[in-house]
Amino acid sequence: MAAAIEARGLVKVYGDTRALDGLDLDVDTGTILGVLGPNGAGKTTAVRVLTTLTQPNEGWARVAGYDVVADATEVRRHIGLTGQYASVDESLTGVQNLVMIGELTRMPRRQARTRAGELLEQFSLTHAGGRPVKTYSGGMRRRLDLAASLIGDPEILFLDEPTTGLDPTSRLRMWDVIRGLVHGGTTLLLTTQYLEEADQLAHRIVVVDAGCVIAEGTSDELKAKVGGELLDLTLSSDSSVADAERVLMRFAVGPLHVDADSRQLAVPLRQDETGLVTTVVGALAAAGVRVDTLDVRRPSLDDVFMELTGHVAEPETADEDEEEAA
Repeated sequence: MAAAIEARGLVKVYGDTRALDGLDLDVDTGTILGVLGPNGAGKTTAVRVLTTLTQPNEGWARVAGYDVVADATEVRRHIGLTGQYASVDESLTGVQNLVMIGELTRMPRRQARTRAGELLEQFSLTHAGGRPVKTYSGGMRRRLDLAASLIGDPEILFLDEPTTGLDPTSRLRMWDVIRGLVHGGTTLLLTTQYLEEADQLAHRIVVVDAGCVIAEGTSDELKAKVGGELLDLTLSSDSSVADAERVLMRFAVGPLHVDADSRQLAVPLRQDETGLVTTVVGALAAAGVRVDTLDVRRPSLDDVFMELTGHVAEPETADEDEEEAA
């Protein structure tokens, strides 16, 4: 399968900060690549380089077969971009925004109006199409911004935190839209703070930290890095967290995740014996450690994220954007 997006050794420096530090990426045509990473990891910087909004200090990238520096104009003809924040004009109506963007892409006005109507219906905004955007709710503005990125039917779409600010129902609707786009042949690069979103949508996932890729694979491949099963337990108030850790380390295949305040522990279990959970519970009881709740589950992408980066997934802050604007 041909690569729609290729990047090798991308470096981007802002002052003393290396926002990208040798980033490599590949996205096959007609697939979704999910990009995960903690705040400031370089995800938005990577999107800005790949969409020609900023140039790398080192390395190269091709999008739709065109170099993002030497052929920036041609790259822009093949892509759509939805950033983290709404970029529509609040003084215009929804229809006017979409028609204007269509005309900026050299679409005939009649075609732009037809396409605007299609997108307003697709995003359940037909009823508000004639109203100024300043009267829209936050979720409605976000949906209009997403519609704007699709006005020209781009073959490659960059979605940087696309569902931020959407309610759960709107987020699920957007997932359906994304699936439909890929089914129609669109290639997507998706950065997201919602690990479930990457789990549900992405064919492959890369985890970025400190400006470079630290892990990649399918969702199942990444989850396998954490281990086969996780034991979640909550200690009784009269039991020692330290005592529990000493016992549990004998059975773990990786670091324990401990929340001392809530007295909750997550233990990646080895898989080399039958009845291991029963053995663990017995060992805790023998050490005088009492447990209030206990559950065994398969790892999630949240566990992978914590294991690889040492951070929980959090919403993006403005810091990275401020660095890029410097």
